[in-house]
Amino acid sequence: MHFLADENFPLTSARRLATAGHDVDRVVGTVPSVEDEEVLLRAVAEQRILLTFDSDFGALIYRDRMRCPPGVVYFRLPAATPEQPANITLSVIDRGDLTLGGHVHGGRPRRHSSAASTVKRPAFTST
Repeated sequence: MHFLADENFPLTSARRLATAGHDVDRVVGTVPSVEDEEVLLRAVAEQRILLTFDSDFGALIYRDRMRCPPGVVYFRLPAATPEQPANITLSVIDRGDLTLGGHVHGGRPRRHSSAASTVKRPAFTST
């Protein structure tokens, strides 16, 4: 998959996705402090899935009617570790749960429990 990691996306996670075989480019790697509109236009032009912790992209797409890239994954979680966003993304890809086609997805932790024990682990939910 082709990703564009926003400047707020952890470098460790971007590297982890690249190591897993995905094409990952970073906003910080090219132009720091770039405006959100420019980031979105770049993701569209390069046909990349945008990875971000910034909710403004949803407003730009839905309210301002800007073009949507192949997808926007908006992480709504305080990352426990710099690797957590990559781990969530890879888990979603492995499960085949990442359906795109111009949609905005929100990733947040979800609590799971079983009869034997209560386990809190990150999982992806789309809203």
